[in-house]
Amino acid sequence: MHISSHFDSGNIEVHDLSNPQHPLLAMRKDLNSPHYQWFHFKAEDLTPGQRYDFSITNAGGSAYHWAWSGYNAAASYDQKTWFRVPSTYADGTLSFGLEVEQAQIWFAYFEPYSRERHDWLIDQALFKADAELFACGKSIEGRDIQLLRISRNPHAQSKVWIIAQQHPGEHMAEWFMEGLIERLKLRDDAELDALLSKADLYLVPNANPDGAYRGHLRTNAAGKDLNRAWQSANEAESPEVFFIQQQMRKVGVDLFLDIHGDEEIPHVFTAACEGNPGYTPRIATLENHFRQRLVANGAEFQTRYGYPRSEPGKANMTLACNAVGEEFDCLAFTIEMPFKDHDDSPNPQTGWDGKRSKQLAKDVLSVTASMVDELR
Repeated sequence: MHISSHFDSGNIEVHDLSNPQHPLLAMRKDLNSPHYQWFHFKAEDLTPGQRYDFSITNAGGSAYHWAWSGYNAAASYDQKTWFRVPSTYADGTLSFGLEVEQAQIWFAYFEPYSRERHDWLIDQALFKADAELFACGKSIEGRDIQLLRISRNPHAQSKVWIIAQQHPGEHMAEWFMEGLIERLKLRDDAELDALLSKADLYLVPNANPDGAYRGHLRTNAAGKDLNRAWQSANEAESPEVFFIQQQMRKVGVDLFLDIHGDEEIPHVFTAACEGNPGYTPRIATLENHFRQRLVANGAEFQTRYGYPRSEPGKANMTLACNAVGEEFDCLAFTIEMPFKDHDDSPNPQTGWDGKRSKQLAKDVLSVTASMVDELR
């Protein structure tokens, strides 16, 4: 057996391969940060029909170690079709295994979204979805941070912003963005036509390309959590957030969605701005309407489970959702998808995955279209 992770979003270290049917592994920490929980590796030179078990022995020290309960690892023979492998967590070790069908297999914390696919997605947006490259920032390591604009009516007044993957291990976020662009490529879509007659869309498909490429869970190349940098962004340590803020201040924001994944909660949910100093009944009403319409539209979404509500005036203003909602007095949400499954409609074969993330994005566009007249 050979185990490798020297590729885009790869992350694993081999600690003991003396038993090739049961290697002992460990996740690597984010660069310049104590955070870790993302893994992605390839096992090859396997014997089809043979069972192999894998143990990640440092799972107990990971950033959200309590979240491993109920989690099943993702696996693929071709990096295209991913499925879940029964997994167990005990005594600080995450273990999973199966009787393999092929001589090589990949495992990951979640279905990865590669930089190669990101580049393809940008091309799809530019050449098939009528997007323009409105601006392009640079990460610490010089990777592009594309800001796309979809503008089909020069008289449109509303500005809808959607950004993804501030936390690089949350790959479901860019799958969500692919779902948006996939729908934007369609023609004869009455809902989208209505939305784009009144709003321009501003999309950042990947806000943390360095962290995603390096196989980080939480941070950029400087070890900064970008979703805790919205009151202190600077070009040296958090140029990704600095760039997005600059562009927002040029054009304004009427709706802001920040797309994320949650390690622990097996549900799709939103977090909002109820703790902001400037929170008003108008914003509360918009939040309720958005959530209610997602449920009514049949989206894989629910309102029972989520984070505890912030007390009035006690929001963490370093978060993108709170910072943008406060600065622009707009409807602002963090949308959270699970690393596990959406237990309201579980799929044991796939858990929550890229396909479901994409469909959620399309449902979110429908709700946005229904609310565009209410945003101001």
